[in-house]
Amino acid sequence: MELRHLRYFVAIGEEQHYGRAARGLRVAQPALSRQIQDLEEELGFKLFERLPRGVKLSAAGKLFLEDARRILQEVNEAAMRAAQVARGLSGTLRVGFSENASWRGVVPDSFRRFREQQPDANLQLQPAASLEQFEGIRSGRLDAGFVNFMPKSDPELDQLRVAIQQVELAVPKRHALTKLKKLRLRDLKDVAFVWFPRWASPAFYDRLMHACSRGGLKSPRIVQEGLNEATILSLVATGLGVGWVVGTARWRSPETIVIIPVVDLDMPLALSLVWRRDNTSPLLANFISEVQALARGTSRQ
Repeated sequence: MELRHLRYFVAIGEEQHYGRAARGLRVAQPALSRQIQDLEEELGFKLFERLPRGVKLSAAGKLFLEDARRILQEVNEAAMRAAQVARGLSGTLRVGFSENASWRGVVPDSFRRFREQQPDANLQLQPAASLEQFEGIRSGRLDAGFVNFMPKSDPELDQLRVAIQQVELAVPKRHALTKLKKLRLRDLKDVAFVWFPRWASPAFYDRLMHACSRGGLKSPRIVQEGLNEATILSLVATGLGVGWVVGTARWRSPETIVIIPVVDLDMPLALSLVWRRDNTSPLLANFISEVQALARGTSRQ
């Protein structure tokens, strides 16, 4: 039994007439009759009772018509759902993001745009550190992620640079450092720091320490470690010390904190959208395209 048998049967059952059904299906009437005969032989019972003019459904045919309609409807709906996925209009997209990138700019704009333009798709967002996102992308738990620290080379991954962020200093509002017109690294020699642990991001930790040392801050006085930017901001707000954050932290920092650039610290951080090269999801392709358009618009502002 094939789907065409069901379509032919439903057409005749609804018309109660072979000739009209054949015209509607654009099939020769003899061929249509043979298809129904084949179907009846396969089923082992008659679907129609022949009349002088037309046909009428048998008792078994009436029941079979209901099920045939339902089957054809389910097949059509399945095809539509699959077509939506193939065009990148539905399905599930799993995206990771670092919290400090989500407050302003391309990242939140891309999430908003996705929900507006892909209302039938399911967007699953997962806040996570960059290293955790890399693991999720490689394992397939994530389709993509917005990360701060892209490895120099990884044959499995592709990336799209979204923005360049600067490392700045979070300082309590009444701290003496806020009175300096230009803050330099050497001004931080005896200042208490809330610093992130090296294991959280070894490459960035070493890069920052090297930059500080070159600027005259050879041995920062670290009094407390904070695992992430949110923790660092909360500890700085208590007056425990100052801490390094991304410049975008000013959009979510407490009122008791100011974010200050350090003039001789050149620490640009590339924020990138990363995904597996072999991920062929049309939904992901659409998302990448939208992020690319948003990034270009941001760069022109």
